[in-house]
Amino acid sequence: MLATSEFIFAQVRQVPKRIIEIPSLTVVDTLTSDFYTEKYVVTLQQTLAHGEPKKGLFKQQVVICHRGFDRPTLLVCEGYDGNYALRSQYKEELSTLFDMNVIFVQHRFFGNSTPNPKDWTYLTAENAAYDLHHVLELLRSIYPNKWISTGVSKGGQNTMSYRSFFPDDVDFSVAYVAPLNRAIEDPRQEKFLQQVGTKAQRKQIMDFQLAILKRKPEILPLLQQYCNEKELTYRITMPEVLDYMVLEYSFAFWQWGTPFIDIPVSEAKAEVLFDHLVKVSNPDYFSNEQIYTSFDVQAAKELGYYGYDLKPFKKYATIKSTKGYLAKLMLPKGMQVKFDKTLYKRLLKFYKKNDPKIIFIYGQNDPWSATRMPTFKKKKNIQIYIQPNGSHRSRIKNMPQDIREMITRQIQQWLDK
Repeated sequence: MLATSEFIFAQVRQVPKRIIEIPSLTVVDTLTSDFYTEKYVVTLQQTLAHGEPKKGLFKQQVVICHRGFDRPTLLVCEGYDGNYALRSQYKEELSTLFDMNVIFVQHRFFGNSTPNPKDWTYLTAENAAYDLHHVLELLRSIYPNKWISTGVSKGGQNTMSYRSFFPDDVDFSVAYVAPLNRAIEDPRQEKFLQQVGTKAQRKQIMDFQLAILKRKPEILPLLQQYCNEKELTYRITMPEVLDYMVLEYSFAFWQWGTPFIDIPVSEAKAEVLFDHLVKVSNPDYFSNEQIYTSFDVQAAKELGYYGYDLKPFKKYATIKSTKGYLAKLMLPKGMQVKFDKTLYKRLLKFYKKNDPKIIFIYGQNDPWSATRMPTFKKKKNIQIYIQPNGSHRSRIKNMPQDIREMITRQIQQWLDK
C-alpha cells in the first residue's frame, strides 16, 4: 500500500498524464482549488469554421476541475472569458450539489480564446456549439460517466443552443437565466419593465430617473469628472451618455435585484444621486473601452438584445431616438450587421418539437425573463422554474425550499438512470 503522501502524488499525476495522451490538448498551468482535488488550465486546437480546417485554427482555453474519474462531469458552456474559473474559490452550483467534475470552456473570441486575426465571420452560435462538441469528444474517454451541460445568462443561451445542435452529447442540461431574443431590440423587455413589481415601485424608479435628468446641470460635471478619472471615452456627448445611463438604470435595477431602500429621494444631494446611478448603471457600459465587444457583435448578429423606451424622458433627454444604439455606441466602428433570426427560429422549433432533458431557471423580476424559453404543452423533460421575485442571480440554492427540492430530486433521478 502506498504511503499517504505517495498516494496523493500518484493521484495528482493521473489527470495530466491522461491529457498528455491527447495530441491536441496541452497543459498550460496547474491551479490551486478549495474544492477540486486537481485543477488545470489546458488549451486545444479548434477550427475557426468547423469542418473547414483550411480556414484557420485558434487555441481555446479550458479549465479542468477534477473530483474523480468515476464522477459525473459538468460541461460549463461559458458565454464570456470566464476567468473567474481560475480562482481557487471557484466552484459550480451543480458540481457542489452532486459532486461533479467540471470542464469549463472559455467562449471563442473572448480572453485567451480569441483568434488572431479576429474575423467576426466565425463568431457564431453554431461554431461555439462545435467547440463544445469537440471538447466533449476529446475528454469523454477520460470522464466516461454522465455528462451535463450548464451555463448562466449568455452561457445559458450557449447551453440551449449547443443542445439543439448536438442533442445527444450530454445526458441533461441546466440553463440559468437564459433569454431567447427574437430581435436586436426585442420590445418584450420594454413591456416587461412597464409591468414588473408594483405601481409604487415603478414610480419610485421613474422618479429617480427623472430627478437625474431634471438636475443635469448638477450631475454632468460629476459624470465628466468620473469619466476623466476612469479614462473613459465615448462616441457621443456627455449629456447623451447620461441619458443612456438613465435609460439603462431601470433594466439594470431589476436585473440585479437592487434593494429599493438604496434609491435616494429626488431632493438628495447631486453627489448622492450620482453615486447611486453609477452603482446601478455604470457609464463604462457605453464607453469605447468595451470589454464585451464580442458579446455586442453576437447580440447584433443573432443573439438579440433589448431596446429602450424613451417616451417618458423625451422632455428632458438630449437624445431624440435610441434606435440602433448598439451599433452606434458599442459595435466596432464601421461594422454593418443585420440581425438574423435563423438561430431564434431554430431554437424555438427544436424545443417545440423535441423534449430533451433540460431545466431552465429564471427570476420573476429579471427583465431577461421577458424573453425566456416559452412553456410548451405536454413536455415531460423540458422544465421551467421561476424564482418568485428573483433576479438574474436566481439559482437552485435560492429557490423556495419546495421548488429547490423538486429540482434537486429531478436532477438526482436523471443522474441515477
